[in-house]
Amino acid sequence: MGHLAYYFLPTILLLALIRKYRESKWGKCTNAVQLNGKTAIVTGANSGIGLEIAKELAARKAQVILACRTLDKAKETCIVIQQNQNNASVIPMELDLSCLKSIEQFAEDVKKNHKEIHILINNAGVSYPNSRRIETIDNFEIHFGVNYLGHFHLTNLLLEPLSNTSGKSRVVVVASSLHERGEIRLDDLNSLQVSHRANLYANSKLANVYFAQQLAQKTKDMNINVYACCPGWVYTGLFRHTIKWYHFFVITPVAFFFMRSARQGAQTPIYCATEPDLENETGLLYRDCKHYNSKAIFYDNISTKLWIETENMINRVLNR
Repeated sequence: MGHLAYYFLPTILLLALIRKYRESKWGKCTNAVQLNGKTAIVTGANSGIGLEIAKELAARKAQVILACRTLDKAKETCIVIQQNQNNASVIPMELDLSCLKSIEQFAEDVKKNHKEIHILINNAGVSYPNSRRIETIDNFEIHFGVNYLGHFHLTNLLLEPLSNTSGKSRVVVVASSLHERGEIRLDDLNSLQVSHRANLYANSKLANVYFAQQLAQKTKDMNINVYACCPGWVYTGLFRHTIKWYHFFVITPVAFFFMRSARQGAQTPIYCATEPDLENETGLLYRDCKHYNSKAIFYDNISTKLWIETENMINRVLNR
């Protein structure tokens, strides 16, 4: 037994040190910027990264709108935040990104009650296995519809209050480095002909990065800065539909060194939302609280056509 302890304890210590070293490379938002008098919206604010972002923005004295799939989830999250922050200003609102009518109702209610929006965090997302096709209420493939198109429509509907601020407002699009594995098929954006080998989640994240780049171009004279960011590989409920129990035997050893907590994953989105040094930057991609050079090649013609076709898809559903 003594011999086992002799080897076991140093091994545990070594693993812990490696973990700490890995964490030191992930980046942390270190600014102390206060957000008094500012209004922020966080989609998917009831869990994971979204919850951590909402908690941090509220702690910095922002008024935070918790945009959640159901009003009950939003209200429950308000209670959680206010239990830890007595003076937190949080507003529960319902936003179902899988439904264009819900997005329009949400945007209408926001504009009715808030003339200025200073920060919009497009964080909510879904991930499902490709073994069967899942669609939104409006018959969009669910990754494309929720992760990308829903936020596309939401952001465009909120451009007026975003541009009404005295200083520059910020739109943060939570993407992923998995966008580097994605592809944009302009002839099949709704993935009607996709094979099971396609990475629909990665495709939606690539679309998100294109969206951030194009939005930055379109809003350069509107007092709005746009940032895309990758939070890293984070332990949340996002992949609960794709990871089976037996996967944990393989994932756990790797996760120990590479998987971040939700709070750690929230650091780069918070950095993009608050960092003063980013005041003159827009349309770029960030990871670990610094600029990230994507391995993907981006094409202007795809960016332009993706935007136009996305508008067309939305208008067809809304009969415009």
